[in-house]
Amino acid sequence: MAEHPAYPVGLRLAGRRVVVLGGGQVAQRRLPALIAAGADLLLVSPEATPSVEAMADAGEITWHRRPYQEGDLADAWYALIATSDTDANNRASAEAERHRVWCVRSDDADLATAWTPATGHSEGVTVAVLTTDAKGRDPRHTAAVRDAVVEGLRDGTLVAPHYRTRTPGVALVGGGPGDPDLITVRGRRLLAEADVVIADRLGPRDLLAELPPHVEVIDAAKIPYGRFMAQEAINNALIEHAKQGKSVVRLKGGDPYVFGRGMEELQALAEAGIPCTVVPGISSSISVPGAAGIPVTHRGVAHEFTVVSGHVAPDDERSLVDWPSLAQQTGTLVILMGVDKIGKIAETLVAHGKPAGTPVALVQEGTTAAQRRVDATLATVAETVRTEDVKPPAVIVIGDVVKVGPPVPATSE
Repeated sequence: MAEHPAYPVGLRLAGRRVVVLGGGQVAQRRLPALIAAGADLLLVSPEATPSVEAMADAGEITWHRRPYQEGDLADAWYALIATSDTDANNRASAEAERHRVWCVRSDDADLATAWTPATGHSEGVTVAVLTTDAKGRDPRHTAAVRDAVVEGLRDGTLVAPHYRTRTPGVALVGGGPGDPDLITVRGRRLLAEADVVIADRLGPRDLLAELPPHVEVIDAAKIPYGRFMAQEAINNALIEHAKQGKSVVRLKGGDPYVFGRGMEELQALAEAGIPCTVVPGISSSISVPGAAGIPVTHRGVAHEFTVVSGHVAPDDERSLVDWPSLAQQTGTLVILMGVDKIGKIAETLVAHGKPAGTPVALVQEGTTAAQRRVDATLATVAETVRTEDVKPPAVIVIGDVVKVGPPVPATSE
């Protein structure tokens, strides 16, 4: 038997008796998957780890608090033998053989009739890896292969197209602050499976170069607007491509719902009857300051932080921000889309009580290779933006947390 490779198969254990002998670390690792499979689980062991005991207390398994006895495997379909008693393991294996019960042994794989593969999961797919050479089993190598395959499926670097009909629709994907490695695993996978990608200027551009050649990439800034408002034209483009039966990804910078108009797009899709998935992204409001060495909260310094949009000035009638109240807060103020309005914003905050010496940091192109940080105060920030030629996109942080981290190294032109 040792000269032949194992035959891989998927067991459907729902409602079927599975017996586990031993309540130690092996059982603790294996039981969750057996529970998820719907097995009728019987644990036989005098003792169990706290985690295994909790499974019994929750009613997920039946626990007989005693050593193995002849007959325990009589009604089993599958058995996992994982006790520290070699004699009991041998007797249980013999019983399994007599009753034709597939049996895994944690202490001696050569005496087992079944092996547990290294398994992983990704969006409805189970990856199970077994070593084919019975004489040269290497569990660490098997696990490494499993990890590589699952990671590739999750992040989209291993593209496995769906050949059955897919339900067309749209995914609103938050691409994160700019570094392509900071997109979520699910977002990256959906990108790899897309037929059409409609991308924002602030989305992680490097990810677009990784897309397969058949994927149509549309720059949202270049969609012909004609008689439509820009956002309405984008909504129409999403709807039209989805109605053509395509899988569409709307790739946005940061998070779709943080000043990203994601809900407007979701509402338009819902009205058109188009299914939509929202994939959250890492918001630049916290990630960019963090990348520049600035915590938005810090013990003894700031117990709160507020994120506001600065795309309209404080004296603009369209502004919905209560700037006078913000001036009275002691926490951190994070401003997005406010570079060209920062002078008026600083002036307003100071006029309503914020100290003119309050530290300010501007982080341009955060998390990318072009990232740079410029420090100032509310009194000097307008002039600093001009002299340092700070350009959007940049995240502005106002508050004492700016001074919490290590000193900012001087930059040379």
